[in-house]
Amino acid sequence: MIVALRNTICIFGLVLVSPILLISAIFVIVEDGYSPFFIQDRLGKNGEIFSMYKIRTMKKKTPQDGTHNVNEKYHLTTGKLIRKFKLDEFPQILNVIRGDINLIGPRPGLIVQQELKAERNKKNIYSVKPGITGLAQSTGFDMSDPKKLARIDEIYIKNKSPKLIMLIFMATFFKLPREILKRQLNLDEI
Repeated sequence: MIVALRNTICIFGLVLVSPILLISAIFVIVEDGYSPFFIQDRLGKNGEIFSMYKIRTMKKKTPQDGTHNVNEKYHLTTGKLIRKFKLDEFPQILNVIRGDINLIGPRPGLIVQQELKAERNKKNIYSVKPGITGLAQSTGFDMSDPKKLARIDEIYIKNKSPKLIMLIFMATFFKLPREILKRQLNLDEI
């Protein structure tokens, strides 16, 4: 019942944002050609590999690495705007429907991010499904510091509750919940 409700909400959300996704896709095609979408292997629950869907924000043949490690010359001008408004993440709703990820959870890392994988293994982060957004991303931390990221993911898992999930969702879009999360979970001390 819960899965059916979640999928219904996800499908409704995808239909709602589809005009914006279509416009974003057209801009990517104009700037860098086909295809505006891409599929990338990520690490999911129990370290299993799954294919994640996104709108492309970087040029074709960009090296497989975390965005923070990729040279600026690979970033599409259109892609910067798409990333700013998090439009590149919306195709992942298909991953939620497929059961690969949740809306909220630790952000799935790339297979090539071995240091992050090792730190997450130490803290048993792969015991839960990853999410489109998570505590680290919604509070402004990126994936460039694997130890810090794994620690924040661990805090999420230890404190997971409906209230926390709702705060993370709101903090993804608004500043006030972001500050509440940081203060309540002492994230500035990490």
